[in-house]
Amino acid sequence: MAATPGTTTAVDQALPLAFDSAAAAIASIRRAAVADRYAAGALDVEWRPLTALADIADDWRALAARALEPNVFYEPAFALPAAEAFGRDAGALLVWSGTSPRQLLGLFPARIAPRRYRFKPPMLVGWTHPFAPLGTPLVERETADAVIAAWLAHLADDAELPGLLLLPFLPVDGPFAVTLDAIVRRAQMPCADLNSHQRAHLVPGDDRVFYIEHSLGQHRHKELRRGVRRLGDLGALLFTTATEAADVAPAVEDFFRLERRGWKGRAGTAALQHDNVRRFIAAAVGALAAEGKVAIDRMLLDGRAIAVTITLRSGNTAWFWKIVYDESFAQHSPGVILTYALTEELVDDLSLTRTDSCAAPNHPMIDHVWRERLTLADRLIGVRPQAPFAAARRLEALSNATIRAAKAIRGRVHR
Repeated sequence: MAATPGTTTAVDQALPLAFDSAAAAIASIRRAAVADRYAAGALDVEWRPLTALADIADDWRALAARALEPNVFYEPAFALPAAEAFGRDAGALLVWSGTSPRQLLGLFPARIAPRRYRFKPPMLVGWTHPFAPLGTPLVERETADAVIAAWLAHLADDAELPGLLLLPFLPVDGPFAVTLDAIVRRAQMPCADLNSHQRAHLVPGDDRVFYIEHSLGQHRHKELRRGVRRLGDLGALLFTTATEAADVAPAVEDFFRLERRGWKGRAGTAALQHDNVRRFIAAAVGALAAEGKVAIDRMLLDGRAIAVTITLRSGNTAWFWKIVYDESFAQHSPGVILTYALTEELVDDLSLTRTDSCAAPNHPMIDHVWRERLTLADRLIGVRPQAPFAAARRLEALSNATIRAAKAIRGRVHR
């Protein structure tokens, strides 16, 4: 029966589904063909110290641009300065193509923990540190299956590396974790997610126009406007964003000064109190600025910074890395005000699909600003049959429970 104008037939409805299915099938065939090609070319895997990777920085940057899942903390601009400060005992498994010229297709930073539980067995632990709360390795998106399989096969075959693998701070629903799951199941390697937790995540989607309005609410909006007016009564209020290297350097110094005058300075943990940390932050932020991957937002009162945020970027993702404010203005909530101003910038930037808060779970400020959540876990894998996976799983769970209890006690004492 012929369709009348303006009506939708079953064929019309089926066409988009057919196109979607065809596109998915073509993409799957392409990935399989690429994987077969690289498998036939015998991917090369090597272990190198993290501090010795400056000579492959160009290959490394190219890989980061093609990564299945971006991770700015594993890019050379950030990771090389961090390795000097926190990773002298760390290394990376590098996966190279067997073609000529060869391409870097995978980078898996890690450190060998010989006695993670104060006794054997040893464990290979993905490299993270207090300034890098994300452990997603860099893997070339078109060859992800072959690269991850080659990495795991190397771990299983190399007797000098531990038979237990732990990947901390891994997004459980990210493309890397999903691909890894499928390969681990095929290889019949035991696997478990431990220490699962969530942190604030900005994913505006189609709600960019009204995101701030929905997040803020009328009452909170009035409070923030009142705070801005009161700060304006104290002097000339100005919001600035530094992205160029020449502007970023003095903005970082403002961050250092505010942090030193705040609670971190009183606790002895401010960057200015530790030369290695200060050098790392200045070098990493400067190197990222040279690549257009950092923005420092400041709230200035009569030309003096009273709040500073540092945001890092890579691909379609940003990381709300650092925030500090002048505690003498705490009653006016300068940190919260600047966070909302930054949120408006991030929501308006159509090149960004998500921003990771890098915050602790149940954060008292950012959890009320950003509605979405990023679920992370520490993924434990037994890469060899003889590895004591069950014992390691129990010990890791016990260790996590002990840490959570200690943090809860510390929080109660602090309050």
